[in-house]
Amino acid sequence: MVGQWAIVTTEKVAEPGPRTSPGRRVHPASWVAAVAFLALFAAAGFRAAPGALMVPLNDEFGWSTTSMSLAVSVNLLLFGLVAPFAAALMDRFGMRQVMCSALVLIALGAGGSVVMTASWQLLFFWGLLIGGGTGSMALVLAATIANRWFVARRGLVMGILTAGSATGQLALLPPVAALAESVGWRAASLVIAGAALAAVPLVWAVVRDYPEDRAAAPYGADPASWTPPTRVAGGAVRRALEGLAYAARQRAFWALAIAFAICGATTNGLIGIHFIPSAHDHGMSTTTAAGLLAMVGVFDIAGTVASGWLTDRFDPRYLLVGYYAFRGVSLMLLPWLLADTVHPSMVLFIVIYGLDWVATVPPTAVLCREIFGDRGTIVFGWVFASHQIGAALAALGAGVVRDQLGSYTYAWWAGAVLCVLAATLSFVVRTGRRDRVAA
Repeated sequence: MVGQWAIVTTEKVAEPGPRTSPGRRVHPASWVAAVAFLALFAAAGFRAAPGALMVPLNDEFGWSTTSMSLAVSVNLLLFGLVAPFAAALMDRFGMRQVMCSALVLIALGAGGSVVMTASWQLLFFWGLLIGGGTGSMALVLAATIANRWFVARRGLVMGILTAGSATGQLALLPPVAALAESVGWRAASLVIAGAALAAVPLVWAVVRDYPEDRAAAPYGADPASWTPPTRVAGGAVRRALEGLAYAARQRAFWALAIAFAICGATTNGLIGIHFIPSAHDHGMSTTTAAGLLAMVGVFDIAGTVASGWLTDRFDPRYLLVGYYAFRGVSLMLLPWLLADTVHPSMVLFIVIYGLDWVATVPPTAVLCREIFGDRGTIVFGWVFASHQIGAALAALGAGVVRDQLGSYTYAWWAGAVLCVLAATLSFVVRTGRRDRVAA
């Protein structure tokens, strides 16, 4: 399930060294992970692209920010809600089939958008197709590959694959924005579609469901003693729903879920989608603003790794309080930092926001494990779903604020107030109770 990756990235377990069969130079798990990285990177391309395409669409069609934000909200919502059930699809149809289908959906959504003539069509292409495609991969795919194909270095693999998704979302922004400005938004959409389609043959040729499909043991396992696990044919949907029903009866779940929803609102929903249009309102070029968001992706990697290290050594609640506090102050000051050119104060904002972008993930995942025990991985999957619900609501709400008030200022300030609430909820979460009920 989605939450499984949180365990492997925060627990240090003594594992056997890597073993490969005689004469094998590169373990097949390495090829599977490499192709999955490329697929996740390509799939992430459209998750931030709407921020670079909203201004050109408004210039050509006159569509309101609200209508475009609604389509993005559907995308973000599906990305979160599909994730807890994606493992069931992989168990039923196979990991390779689900990955290829998801990439095709993303390509159809991005490529099909070039024929749009009405704003409601954004809901179909941007929302349903791309939202369903990206939601079928992301963290659940990374966790599945790390757990099936690796015994040693699971945490490292999980971190690399997660970076492929998070960084791809922002690293592809500058070329997409440059194309949208110089050639047109249709060319940018076709590039995204092409990137998703280019990954399909690689996935089909390399990825397999289990190591034994390549006549190998997982990386790091001893071929002499390793026994292939029993393949699960179903039950993931039932387990996901039972985990939700169990967690929903406890206050700690709602505190974590609401706080993580605010995390999604103040990252993917606000900054990820509306930073570029807001910067454009202040006279900054789309390409420059996209470059700043790409810098967020660079610092995001360092911030996430550092947060994992800190989570092993300090109370996760205090870390979350600090993260949300810094984020709230940054959002409160943002209206005064935006200008037609990049100033040192804006660079400082980008650095802080980048380090803080998904730094909340390791401590939130650890709290889920400590509070909910063996069910913690499934519970974290639903907490992650709340992250995307918050992102969807913020993406739509900020668009409404911009259309009604002519500025994003109150949207940024609302995000700052929400960060105060998230910090408070994180602090009051009780970690003393550690249920160890079999999931």
